[in-house]
Amino acid sequence: MATAAGSEGRRRRLDAAARRETIIAAAIPEFTAAGYDQTRVSDIAARVGVTEPVVFQNFGTKAGLFAAVLDRVSEEAARYLTLLGAQDLDVVELLSILLTPELHDRLHSPGGIGMLFVDAAGSTDAGIREAGMRANERVTRAMADVLRRGQAEGSVRADVDAEAVAWLVLSQAHARQFRRMHGGRTAPALERGMLEALLTALRQPQSP
Repeated sequence: MATAAGSEGRRRRLDAAARRETIIAAAIPEFTAAGYDQTRVSDIAARVGVTEPVVFQNFGTKAGLFAAVLDRVSEEAARYLTLLGAQDLDVVELLSILLTPELHDRLHSPGGIGMLFVDAAGSTDAGIREAGMRANERVTRAMADVLRRGQAEGSVRADVDAEAVAWLVLSQAHARQFRRMHGGRTAPALERGMLEALLTALRQPQSP
């Protein structure tokens, strides 16, 4: 019995994949709440119940951990978009919900996953910027698949490249946060008008 229990304990300790997953899960709320620069690896380690060296053994550096977090969050966002795209919803109406300014303000406030993308875009670390680009590309590909479904069903205009439109949609969200962060003020009525103009442009033109 004692030998079996000891073997089981060693298996748990040696489960590197599970430990990485646990560390990533603990790091996400820390990075989204405090930002990359202010987050301490010691706080992430404390959440998991391990020492800082264990975190570094798994990810090499704090930047390596942040890159892994970006990969995980973007994978989950892409999976979410895929699930939404499979629903029986008008794709343009779906975009009208996904692109609401209030939703993106929440996503890009402390605690929101958008903070990770903001940090990646402004990072001086090449590895983090590369991870940020991978994350954006992953989300954009998932968005393009949703748009292709809209083109197939006739709600999204078919004379445009879905991936190009996906980048346009993503840039709409990033542009608002750029204005919000650097200007400090937004124009809600104008923002809504811009969103409506984008959605109108995406709709399949009606035959005369």
